[in-house]
Amino acid sequence: MQKIDTICIVDDDPIHIFTTKQVLQKEAVCKHLISFPNGKDAYEVLSAAAQAGEPLPDLILLDLNMPIWDGWDFLDEFSKLSLPKNIPIYIVSSSNHPDDLQKATQYPIVSQFLLKPLTADKIRSWFSNTQ
Repeated sequence: MQKIDTICIVDDDPIHIFTTKQVLQKEAVCKHLISFPNGKDAYEVLSAAAQAGEPLPDLILLDLNMPIWDGWDFLDEFSKLSLPKNIPIYIVSSSNHPDDLQKATQYPIVSQFLLKPLTADKIRSWFSNTQ
């Protein structure tokens, strides 16, 4: 399995963030992990990094239901940015509502829609499909 540099987790649930980090570290898929508790914080840091020419994550794991800015707010604003590289976004949500699944397809930057919890098997599946 090829290791990528940085994965960004955008989720307000500290337990989900902790378990996701544990699984990602156990599978050794990335060198660095960063996390944000809502879409607005993530957008502000990532857009500032892009404008400053700083490194951006190679993958974003995005929850939908969060305070301040939810996942949809983040996607609306993040998709407007002119970025130096394509950053795949995987929605990782507890929602399997058909409206959410359909809405996610309207964002070209969304690569996958996964249901929580994130497991080692799901991670291995992504990396085997992207290699």
